[in-house]
Amino acid sequence: MEKRLRRRRGGDDDDDDDADAVESWAELVLSYLSPRDLAAAAATCTALRRAAAVVAACRAADATGGREPRPVPFLNPVDSQPYAFFIYFSSSSSSSSNPFPDASGCDCDDCAIECPCRRPDLGFQSEIMTECGAGCACGVECGNRATQRGVSVRLKIIKGPKKGWGLHADQLLRRGEFVCEYVGEYLTTKEARKRQKLYDELASVGKLSPALLVIREHLPSGKACLRVNIDATRIGNVARFINHSCDGGNLLSILVRNTGSLLPRLCFFAKRDIVEGEELTFSYGTASVRSNGLPCFCGSSCCLGVLPSEET
Repeated sequence: MEKRLRRRRGGDDDDDDDADAVESWAELVLSYLSPRDLAAAAATCTALRRAAAVVAACRAADATGGREPRPVPFLNPVDSQPYAFFIYFSSSSSSSSNPFPDASGCDCDDCAIECPCRRPDLGFQSEIMTECGAGCACGVECGNRATQRGVSVRLKIIKGPKKGWGLHADQLLRRGEFVCEYVGEYLTTKEARKRQKLYDELASVGKLSPALLVIREHLPSGKACLRVNIDATRIGNVARFINHSCDGGNLLSILVRNTGSLLPRLCFFAKRDIVEGEELTFSYGTASVRSNGLPCFCGSSCCLGVLPSEET
């Protein structure tokens, strides 16, 4: 009788272990699902329901999924939506391979002022800066890689009644401090225009909040400019939640070139001291009033009432 009881108890323990293992594996798989598919999986059994609840809680607690030095939580005082779903991709600029194998960077061990790759003192007048790249001898802790170590300041994503989700400071940000990079898919102009047309249609009926940004870098000759299209709508980082402000916002957008890289990166720095809790904003571009333009809710004294778009 005692042997039979011990066997039953052992069997119960084994069942519990199996259930825990199922939930652990389920969390790994479910973490790749969209909210709709996650809800469908949760409805199938108790183990998947518990696993889905863990996945949802983790997403709400940290939009980066642990891919940045600090977590960036979602906070929603407006409705019951716990988070905004997208595929998080942190900048890989510090570890990416050199697109020009024959183009070498600096051979400095510790990049000082005389380093040929070193960015100049901005003085907040320049729109372009340079940093060490994949071909340089220095490591990620080099002082000339200020934008390549991920999001090191505390941030949070808060949902507003009109704007939707927006990125906010969760600490005091000093003037000139690096905040984040705008990460997303690099598109051809043809693909960018195709997506923008679809995004405008979906956004006009409230089914999408697009995050496609078009950047134009004027070349040294002054006779041409390089157009860069970055789409963070489906794949991106926390910068996709930075809203527009008609007054220029509190962030300075600067194109950063890494030695040996073909395309520039768009990075944000604090334009002035930014207090804890303040929303982070920048100007998407110059807007003109259009009948079919998306409404702007920036609330600035110079608000034009419409968001900039590629057509403008």
